[in-house]
Amino acid sequence: MEKPTSRFVGRITVTQHGEEIVRPLGPENLLLRGARLKNTKEIYGVAVYTGMESKMALNYKCKSQKRSAVEKSMNSFLIIYLGILLFEAVLSTILKYAWQAENKWDEPFYNQKTEQERNSSPILKFISDFLAFLVLYNFIIPISLYVTVEMQKFLGSFFIGWDLDLYHEESDQKAQVNTSDLNEELGQVEYVFTDKTGTLTENEMHFRECSINGTKYREVNGKLVPEGMTDDSPDGSTPQLINEELLFVKAVSLCHTVQISYDQPDCLVGGGDPFSHTNGFSSNHMEYYASSPDEKALVEAAKRIGVAFTCSNGDTMEIKTFGKSEKFKLLHVLEFDANRRRMSVILQDSSGGKVLFTKGAESAILPFTTSGEIEKTRLHVDEFALKGLRTLVVACRHFSPEEYIDVDKRLNAARTALQQREERLQEAFSYTERDLQLLGATGVEDKLQDKVQETIEALRLAGIKVWVLTGDKHETAVSVSLSCGHFHRTMNILELLQQRSDNECAEQLRRLARRIKEDHVIQHGLVVDGASLSLALREHEKLFMEVCKSCSAVLCCRMAPLQKAKVVRLLKTSPEKPITLAIGDGANDVSMIQEAHVGIGIMGKEGRQAVRNSDYAIARFKFLAKLLLVHGHFYYIRIATLVQYFFYKNVCFITPQFLYQFFCLFSQQTLYDSVYLTLYNICFTSLPILVYSLFEQLVHPHVLQSKPGLYRDISKNSLLSFRTFLYWTVLGFCHAFVFFFGSYILMGEDTTLMGNGQILRANRQLMFGNWTFGTLVFTVMVITVTLKLALDTHFWTWMNHFVTWGSIAFYFIFSLFYGGIIWPFLHTQDMYFVFVQLLSSGSAWFAIIIIVITCLFPDVMKKVFYRHVQPTSTQKSQSLSSPQEQTLSCMESLCCYQQGQSGCSRLAHYLEQMTGQCQATSHCHASSRNNRWEGHRRQTMRIKSNKASPPHRCSLDYRL
Repeated sequence: MEKPTSRFVGRITVTQHGEEIVRPLGPENLLLRGARLKNTKEIYGVAVYTGMESKMALNYKCKSQKRSAVEKSMNSFLIIYLGILLFEAVLSTILKYAWQAENKWDEPFYNQKTEQERNSSPILKFISDFLAFLVLYNFIIPISLYVTVEMQKFLGSFFIGWDLDLYHEESDQKAQVNTSDLNEELGQVEYVFTDKTGTLTENEMHFRECSINGTKYREVNGKLVPEGMTDDSPDGSTPQLINEELLFVKAVSLCHTVQISYDQPDCLVGGGDPFSHTNGFSSNHMEYYASSPDEKALVEAAKRIGVAFTCSNGDTMEIKTFGKSEKFKLLHVLEFDANRRRMSVILQDSSGGKVLFTKGAESAILPFTTSGEIEKTRLHVDEFALKGLRTLVVACRHFSPEEYIDVDKRLNAARTALQQREERLQEAFSYTERDLQLLGATGVEDKLQDKVQETIEALRLAGIKVWVLTGDKHETAVSVSLSCGHFHRTMNILELLQQRSDNECAEQLRRLARRIKEDHVIQHGLVVDGASLSLALREHEKLFMEVCKSCSAVLCCRMAPLQKAKVVRLLKTSPEKPITLAIGDGANDVSMIQEAHVGIGIMGKEGRQAVRNSDYAIARFKFLAKLLLVHGHFYYIRIATLVQYFFYKNVCFITPQFLYQFFCLFSQQTLYDSVYLTLYNICFTSLPILVYSLFEQLVHPHVLQSKPGLYRDISKNSLLSFRTFLYWTVLGFCHAFVFFFGSYILMGEDTTLMGNGQILRANRQLMFGNWTFGTLVFTVMVITVTLKLALDTHFWTWMNHFVTWGSIAFYFIFSLFYGGIIWPFLHTQDMYFVFVQLLSSGSAWFAIIIIVITCLFPDVMKKVFYRHVQPTSTQKSQSLSSPQEQTLSCMESLCCYQQGQSGCSRLAHYLEQMTGQCQATSHCHASSRNNRWEGHRRQTMRIKSNKASPPHRCSLDYRL
């Protein structure tokens, strides 16, 4: 098998009419799996790479697994609880041998050990008892936590796709979740790295201005009008271009790789006459397709001005200049590459003259020009860039017959070379693209997307720093940053540009660091170009990071795709370990999207590579604000509470088991029945926390969007810090002690818990056995941990009510049923009539009520104190919601909001049909289903408050 290679170099020799024709073979001749023929009827080919040798198989790489900060914290907590488990098991084993070694604990005659047991190895006995205690206490490790977390992430991810605020009607695109593992990470983002073109802008290019022979022009009604002049030509007249203008427009119309699509398919391959329409040309039957939106915009502009590119048939290009057809033979295409940053074509006109047209970045064209208005054009390019326009410089070169023969020979030799083809091609291109005549420059506008400035400002208020990484030139990038609010007009803009050596770069970084310290009151913005960035990262990474972190905004221009990924990795691996998010729309953004903790793809016009490689996909940059500030806020709070609550309720569950061993001489007697041990995490306490983690909303979504600063309250994994973990753990131990000793004390007046678990009254009359005592502890525990979660619930839905009170009711019903029947398949009937006997005791009911109140009363007082005496910013914001927003309809609680109304139409519709709770679905049910999934009839549904209707009901208005 041939070794994997990123290059394809070959040549083919064809004998035609006795003459050998040699043609080069390169990537453009390679049809990869999944390719489709366009503008070509048929091809002749040979399969050269198949099976595992195909590019798809060789380049296949599993997407790296991203782990959220919550998952890392959860694993750390699990290690701590594993330590607690081992400690309890070792301590219990040691105490067992310490207590049972005393003579007063001699075993009764019916429990005497055999001779073999007495003579067995003490070490083996110790290990056996240690393992037995591990089994007894192993429920402190919440294995079901991982199952519940995965269910919460999977089900919760649907809410993003159902949110109408993240739906773009024009493109009929809804938000897309490619992975549910990072939902909570959306609430922890500290840095956002964004592309510019297609992400902050529309990626819809419109020709605005140009410079021709040192004069600026603008397009007005399909005419080129010089600066300072107005379009006063009578309607219907055809403006004529002077020689320089005409040559410039022809260069724009011919120097490209644009393809044409016709209604008549014969035109694609030359089988028909594309000029057979009335007046010689009809624009209604032709559409341009281009890999570069800039090229498409320029060709369309040339067409409006009067020079229309009309047909490309193999090696022939045809244009219509004010209705007159001109044909050119396409001799060579010098493809664009990132090193040259320009592309060229060599054409032969009808008179046999050879001409080269080239266009590219001003730094790639101007150094090779020898004639034309170079300085004026340079100034005009800078002016265009300051206006935020994307600039290209256009030039040409006319060849004499001898010059063309030399150029043609060099190009053909380089293209057919089997060794060092790329290097020889670069040399041939450089030899060809020299001695250029400057024709002018173009300025193309890429409009900002709507609400980009508001989104960036919201992210800044949320404590998130935004870095813009773009391949555009410095002036264009700065102009766009200013217009979108990334840079403020009052911000001090620092520059790290055009550094040529390590020493020069280091000295500039030190100067910038001193300026920042001197003007620490002023906000600073930093502009870095790709070349300077490479120098900074090579030897001065730490100093560069200090400067960047001191700036409020950073703009990196002239960036290569891999440089974008390096910048993200630089921040990601810094000592602070901030959570990073990268967002982009093109294939050049894939590397940084995959590198960041969270990658978001924009469903733009540059293919689906970014979307396919992202964790989440949205249609517009403005949707990022709600995705982070609302969904991220909700997901993080929900999952953080879920994790802490799971550890808490398992501590409550196992600690009484450990305490009970002190009363049964560490005989490994279980306090709970085996069925209760199994069902505690599966049935009795699982659903309330799952529903909580799906629907809880600490603050109304509108408040979260209007007050982005609330995002700071949950940043840096604050709800899963060691302090909060310690609080929940200590709370679990405290509640467990109250469960056990409260039940022991309050079971009856003057009672005694015997070593065998029986409870005796003072008159030595047997009252309850150990199963009754354990059932009492278990009953108090189930009620308390369920009500504890109810106290922490801020957003009640009918589902919360159903699972909260339903779980407690189910426990009582199950216990009565389980203990009220003799089950023939059970080996023992330890629980027979135990629960009925327990509930028949007044002291047991008294104990249940007192213990539950004792456990939860401090929580109630704590909430009252913080809400009325020392409220947090989140608690203050909870009071900002209107009564209508606080008492939402039964279905609005299920998901997201569209102007205060529900967004999850499908789930709402299904649940309403099953429960009959609401009379109609919300706004999104009517509008989104028609707009998003049917796309034909549109209707709008508006929910309004109905004072006559009871709470949790809704009335409906239609507007068709």
